[in-house]
Amino acid sequence: MRRIWIAVRAFFVALVHGEAARLIEEALERSKQSPAAGAGPPVAVEPKPALVKKPEPKPAARSEALTLLAALQREARFVDFVKESLAGYSDAQIAAAAREVHRDCGAVLERFFALVPAVTQEEGSMLEVPAGYDAGRYRLIGNVTGQPPYRGRLVHPGWEATRCELPSWSGKEESARVVAPVEVEIG
Repeated sequence: MRRIWIAVRAFFVALVHGEAARLIEEALERSKQSPAAGAGPPVAVEPKPALVKKPEPKPAARSEALTLLAALQREARFVDFVKESLAGYSDAQIAAAAREVHRDCGAVLERFFALVPAVTQEEGSMLEVPAGYDAGRYRLIGNVTGQPPYRGRLVHPGWEATRCELPSWSGKEESARVVAPVEVEIG
């Protein structure tokens, strides 16, 4: 009888995975531990509630890149400035518009990312790039030969975000790709 139980158990474990297999294993273990195994009425096994698998979260309907671009447009008119033909404007008009866009874009970037220079040295100063450097942090230009550490003139200090706090999209899916809504003046 014991060999039959072992065979049945092996069959079900191989056939069934998850919660059902665990319940079968528990019932078989209890029947082995019972002093009168096989005698008397069968032991009722109260099934445990199956774990409900939560559905995978639906991906955001809007990418964070579009959220950032929409904020730059809304608060700094960045897309309007870049897409506008500058052919009919004087240098003074372009400079005045660029000053406002520059200021307002900077405010958006500061609010979302709080950017700081990646290194504190001044441009033009000498900088040592350590052995085992991260290519995501340092970009070597010029005549790069030999083995690190490298020593060279700092051309740009880089930028590093000290935070990344983009607002979550809460609009409808059909407008998820809209960077700037259509504006209509009524009356």
